[in-house]
Amino acid sequence: MHRLLIYSLFVCSSLAFQLPFSIPLFKSKDSAHIEQAHVSPRVAIIGAGAGGSSAAFWISKAKERFGIDVEIDVYERSDYIGGRSTVVYPYNDTTFAPLELGASIFVDANKNLMRASKEFNLTLTAFEDDDSNTGIWDGQNFVLVIESGSYLKSWWATLKVLWRYGYTAPTKTKAIVQSVIDRFLDFYTPDSPRWDDLSVFSKRFQWASLTNQTASDFWEGNGVVPLFTRELVEAATRVNYGQNVDKIHALGGAASMAASGASGVVAGNFRIFEQFLENSTAKVFLNTNVKEIKRKSGTSLWTVYTSAGSQTYQGVILAAPFHQTDIILPSDLAELIPPQPYVHLHVTLLTTRSEHPRPEYFGLASNAQVPATILSTYEGARAGGVEPEFNSISYHGKVRKVDGAAGDAVTDPESTVKIFSKDRVTDEWLETVFGNVSWVYRKLWQAYPLLLPTSEFPPVKLDQGFYYVNAFEPFISTMETETLASRNVVDLLLHEEFGTGICGALLSGTENATQTAAPAEFVLGWDC
Repeated sequence: MHRLLIYSLFVCSSLAFQLPFSIPLFKSKDSAHIEQAHVSPRVAIIGAGAGGSSAAFWISKAKERFGIDVEIDVYERSDYIGGRSTVVYPYNDTTFAPLELGASIFVDANKNLMRASKEFNLTLTAFEDDDSNTGIWDGQNFVLVIESGSYLKSWWATLKVLWRYGYTAPTKTKAIVQSVIDRFLDFYTPDSPRWDDLSVFSKRFQWASLTNQTASDFWEGNGVVPLFTRELVEAATRVNYGQNVDKIHALGGAASMAASGASGVVAGNFRIFEQFLENSTAKVFLNTNVKEIKRKSGTSLWTVYTSAGSQTYQGVILAAPFHQTDIILPSDLAELIPPQPYVHLHVTLLTTRSEHPRPEYFGLASNAQVPATILSTYEGARAGGVEPEFNSISYHGKVRKVDGAAGDAVTDPESTVKIFSKDRVTDEWLETVFGNVSWVYRKLWQAYPLLLPTSEFPPVKLDQGFYYVNAFEPFISTMETETLASRNVVDLLLHEEFGTGICGALLSGTENATQTAAPAEFVLGWDC
């Protein structure tokens, strides 16, 4: 599936697998994890997805560099690491190559994930190498078909785009997107800003114009013709965030269009987050629900109550969407976090012998060629037509054996397909669109926040020693930005409680930070 930036993170509770390494795991049924005296202060991290796993990694980096005396416990209520990044296998057979069920790609500008892939020796596959056609469907017609994978490459220079939308719309969009990427790259420099209040941060660093208005208003205010915004940009926002351009804020729109260097980990992107924990000093408690977090009376400490017992901590990092956790917080803290609606997204994976969707579903002649990647726009429905029955349909190559797997190679392999939709697609619908379908896997996610225009965000710092990584999600929600948000939170927490940070006693992002890598390679947190 050609997501144009990063499939925002997902949660799955149904998948179990054997961990291929030696993270210290403590299952709740076996653990006598009851409150007791400890010599070293402790930090609790709640959630083992992109935010939580990277938070443990950042703390461990500071421990390694500066000898901070702190122990780390990571609590995860699911039975796996990766949060909203996970995989499934065709026919539930692990000898087949996995299919991403959640967060599917990241891009060159995502320096933490790219650096992690390199440091952890994870093999990547490039999505830009796909040579299939991409179509944009409005519920009645294909309004645009772009040949040979150019949607992920130089789509703004294709003749069909220029013919339909003119020259200025794609060139102005390219300038908008590049400007956002350039500003985003500032997060990796020694001068990267830090924030404990995202609302203040957004205004101070001039992100507000991108978050306080819709993508359609922003694009059209910058001289881009409405048809381009409501077809091509909307195709990107619907596949990335399940939201239309007249609803999603402009930063979400720009993020959706930033496609350069799209890649994924061959074994599954969750391997990055497993490796964050493998390369940390954290103890990981899977299958462990955090039930309540309380202030320890008369102190600045926190008591975390779980399905395994309780433990006192000097710091707590909440790295999961608060209103999805069912954790009880002190009422004055819970009131600080406004309810955050999430997109309910149906993901359907399947295998089929059809090389393309059937043309008859799209009102085409039986011998017509249908694109292998189909995005969608709501523009037909705005004009009085019907809304597309899907956000996207995309072919993902053939069913194949994992390299080195036992058994014969797959002969006459089927194609694998991923569908994003607002509603559940039925077996009958699948038969209409694809004909023969052999294997189907369905999942309903609370996939990503509704990125509605706003100037107000949840607080990053809830109280002394208590920080909220997912306050960043209404700003922008990706795997990469969760690792940036966690780096920021860890730096704040370590300075507050231990007088030092990821890069030492100086606050990360000050003019006194020292680069130890060439400027083009420097990534704050990995380098200092």
